[in-house]
This record gives sequence, C-alpha cells and structure tokens, in this order.
Amino acid sequence: MLYTHATIITVNPAREIVLDGSVLVNDAFIRDIGKTEVLTSIYSDEEIYDLTGHIIIPGLISAADDLELVSWLCERIWVLQGNFTPEDGYAAARISIAEMLKTGTTCFLESMFADRYGFSGLCKAVEESGIRACLGKIVMDLGKYAKDPKWAMHPGLVENREQSLVGTLKMHEEWNNKASGRIKVWFGARTPGGVSTALYKEMTSLSREKNIPVTMHCAEVKADREYFASLTPPHTPMSYCSSVGLLGPSTVLVHMVHLDDSDIHTLADSRTHVAHCPTSNAKLASGIARVPDLLTAGVNVGLGTDGAPCNNTNDLLQEMKLAGIIHKAASGDPTLVPAETVLEMATINGAKALGLDSEIGSLEVGKKADFVALDMRKVGLQPYYSPVSAVVYAATGSDVSLTVVDGNVVVEKWRLLTMNEEEVWREADRRGHEVVERAGLAEKVKARWPTV
Repeated sequence: MLYTHATIITVNPAREIVLDGSVLVNDAFIRDIGKTEVLTSIYSDEEIYDLTGHIIIPGLISAADDLELVSWLCERIWVLQGNFTPEDGYAAARISIAEMLKTGTTCFLESMFADRYGFSGLCKAVEESGIRACLGKIVMDLGKYAKDPKWAMHPGLVENREQSLVGTLKMHEEWNNKASGRIKVWFGARTPGGVSTALYKEMTSLSREKNIPVTMHCAEVKADREYFASLTPPHTPMSYCSSVGLLGPSTVLVHMVHLDDSDIHTLADSRTHVAHCPTSNAKLASGIARVPDLLTAGVNVGLGTDGAPCNNTNDLLQEMKLAGIIHKAASGDPTLVPAETVLEMATINGAKALGLDSEIGSLEVGKKADFVALDMRKVGLQPYYSPVSAVVYAATGSDVSLTVVDGNVVVEKWRLLTMNEEEVWREADRRGHEVVERAGLAEKVKARWPTV
C-alpha cells in the first residue's frame, strides 16, 4: 500500500518533515518514504491510499496507560478494583484499547495489572485489537501504601509472592512475543511500601537473568518521599531504588514528581527511563514533575496518560498539549519543553523507554509500519504553519482518521475495524455499573449536582 499526498513528520534522526509525501508499506514494514511525485512514479503498480490534507506521524506510544491520591486510592479506586472479575478486566482492557487506537496510540505500557483482573484476558484483548503492548503484571507482597497503616489496600487486591512474581513468570512464558511479537510481558512492581525489599531484590535479579523489563510508579506524591526517608537507613527515592537493583536501561519509572537533584543525577547515570503523566499529576494534585531538569540531565522521558480513572481519557494527543504548556506556566519560561520535544516524548522517547526504538517510534525505512494520520481539514486546525505545533497544540484524538499498526489498518475513516465499537462500550458500561454496585460506591460516585 502506498499512502500518498500527506505531510509526514518522520521524527527520524534528521527530524525531517516531508511535504506532499508518501509512505510505502509492505509486510508490516515501511519500505520507502519520499515525495509523492517520485514514489508514485517508482511504485506505479501499488494500491494508493490518498491522504490529502492529512499529517502522518509515528504511532503514539503511551509509556504508562477530585481527592488527593492516597485517599482516592483507598476510598474509591482500590475498592472498585478489589471487586473486579476477569470478565470485567477484559471489558476494561477492550474499551481502553479501543480508545487508544481511535486517538492515535499504537503501543502502550500497562504498569500494574492485578492478578484478579485476568492477565490472559488482557493479552487476548491486545491480540484481537491489533495494538502493540508491553504488559506489566503486578509484583507485590504487602497490602499497604507507603508508611501509614491506615492506607491499607482492599483485601481483594492483595497478592503474595506466588500470585504476583511467580504468576508473572508464568504469564511471560505463555504470552511474551505472542500476537506476531506485539505482546511483551513485563514485571509491574507496586510502589515501595507495597513490596518488601527482599521481593524487589528477587524480582530485579530475575529481570536481569531472564531479560524481563520492569515498570513501577514511583515518587508520585510527597508521601512516597516521606516513606523513603523513614527507612533505616534513610533514603531518597532513587537511592532506595538503586539499593534493590531497580535502576537501569530496562526500567521505566512512572510519574517521578518528588525528586531532588541527586535523584535526577542517579537516573541519568543509570540510564533509567521516566514516564511523565502531567494530567494525572495535575488532577490528583500530586505536583509537577521536574521534566525540564530531567531532560537537561539527559534522562530519557516518555509520555503517558496513566490510568483512565486518574485522567478521564486515554487520548495521548491531549496529553501532549498539557506536557507542552504546564512547564512553561510553572517556570515562567515559554521556551521550555517545546512542541518538538513533546512529540519526541510521545514517539521515539517512548520507544526507547520500551526498548523498541529499533522497530518503532519514528518513520524510517525498515522500521515497523506503526503510524497515524490526522485529518487537518477542519476550522479548528487551519491555518497552520508548523506541522509539529499544529499536532501538539491544536489536534486531539478526534482528528485521527487512520491508524496503522504492524502494517495493518486498524482504524479507517474514524471507524475501528478490529472490534465492534458499540459492543465494546455497551459491555464496559454495563460491567462498570455492576462493579460500582458490588463495591457499594453508587452514592459516592454519583453526580454532585442533582439529577432530575
């Protein structure tokens, strides 16, 4: 297939933008990129897909998928999650993946999928949908958050070493590299306080031995930093992570809001990756990550939406806009984290974080054909002069008309091809309400304003 007449933001090493460009795709790979006039002449027998008026970008990579965080977790989210069934987990995975594909995300990292949700169901949803995914299964052995015993997890979510660590190894044997290589199974460690030091060390040893990457939420709120400081001996977030073997180029740490200078230097020296989730951090009043300092230090920073409950959307294009403006507002410096850096975070940086940058994250000959096309022929998007700025600051997921993963068209003209969209959202809506009822939270989650 020859995709023609688009503006192509390649994010290749030269960061070239091809005007009136074309992309040739065969057998899941990009075979050529260039001017439409040239490629249509060379490949005159190829089927044409006209993308006049569109911008093509690499498929977006999500490096992570009203109360402050701890109360919100303990009183609402963990209660709901502790009442999940595997069927609920499958329905939740399907609607999240459907939204991601329709809004331009072609690859995502799931950080913490609990055993009770049914990990095989998650893998099945990925396989069926056509998306690419790195899936972190929970590793834990303590049912609390940070240092306060009041912050206990719902009993339905507590797992032991055998369920979590050993269970992840079993899932890795069963699912890693399945779905034509689109599925990767990771360790998804719970935040310090939910995992014993001994289990962290066992997990990181196995990670190195079996080449299984690790992801973990870390330093998200002040309580996390206070927990590290309360240990004997006292630690910073990164000195503790270093002490248990968590740091390195096969680890993605999510959020990373409450860091000091020594933490940032340790991250850079260890080549550990960070997933920035600005909307989640803002909504839950967790703070603003020191992304400009992380980037200056040479830390690879990707972008994520975090979970839908703490963001309300999986639209990574919306996340890009906030990532591009929040650090300007916080610093008073409008030059910080420019649009080009934000697009790198959502594409090639995310690919690096997942260890997939030789395959995805940019549009280059020989890489996997993972890309999306945004229809710019709209009053809210015209006129534009910088394609990158238009994508980062003006476009949203609703502008994605085409999504291609592994060379396969999975969204075309805004329609999801791999799943029945109405069936997906109706099933998720039904099961979502059933979970709320089982959890006894119907009164707590209803609208604050009167419904009549």
